Amino acid sequence: MDPPISVVVERGSTEESWHRVHAVAVRDGHVRRAVGDPDLVTFMRSAAKPFQALPLALEEVGLTQAELAIACASHEAADAQLAAVRALLARGGFAEDDLECGEERGARIRHSCSGKHAGMLLRARRKGWPLPGYRLPEHPLQREMHEVVAAAVGIDPREIGTGTDGCGIVAFAVPLRAIALAFARLVREELPGSAAVVAAMRSQPELIGGPGAADTVLMQRLDGAVAKRGAEGLLCAALPDGTGVAVKVEDGANRAALVAVAAFFGISEHAEEPVYNSRGDRVGRIRIRG
Repeated sequence: MDPPISVVVERGSTEESWHRVHAVAVRDGHVRRAVGDPDLVTFMRSAAKPFQALPLALEEVGLTQAELAIACASHEAADAQLAAVRALLARGGFAEDDLECGEERGARIRHSCSGKHAGMLLRARRKGWPLPGYRLPEHPLQREMHEVVAAAVGIDPREIGTGTDGCGIVAFAVPLRAIALAFARLVREELPGSAAVVAAMRSQPELIGGPGAADTVLMQRLDGAVAKRGAEGLLCAALPDGTGVAVKVEDGANRAALVAVAAFFGISEHAEEPVYNSRGDRVGRIRIRG
């Protein structure tokens, strides 16, 4: 097993910070490559969104690709992204105040997870489940999400650690290799509803993150790939050949994830990333060390 990837942040010509990154690639159910610890347990955080959207994709009739993509997104509240969230809310007859994700920049709809929450509200309504508290662990919606994610990662639900995500939804802690396996299954369309989710993500990469977001950048650089980032330095992707990849920055620094994935995939365009100050001046760079 290769050692973790080392990412360094330089300011001027001086090394200022260092990040250790673990990564694993899975294809046909087997680890094909790993650097660092492929069994490192971490929360999936927002990387779980494509899987949490699977029941919606499977059973909600008439969803547009934009509506399904925004349910998988960690968006930046761009106009097109907010329009997709509003369309998803309107489909279920919901108001913005029905969202239980809290506020960002003064509004719940501007929260980066509002698309996921809108999709979950719609799922709860269609199933006849109570709407208030849909985010809570004991709610039938979250119990369904637990089962869906467990099936994707191939782990007994009782063996998956849980916590509360930043938006109030249940978060799932599993080994990196299991997350990579889930993304491999997603792109191979082995999970119920996955064909629609993959098609939506591929067709709307700009909705999934936004300009410069690591997952959007990967989908734009790698033809046919799907990608999703999560908080605390997690970045996941799946390639058209059925390879799933999960990358985790050990200290949770999101800035190191894209450079590490680029090194893992051999994407020269992102072998290093610039560091800018608040004036827009380039003052340093993020690169692979060694």
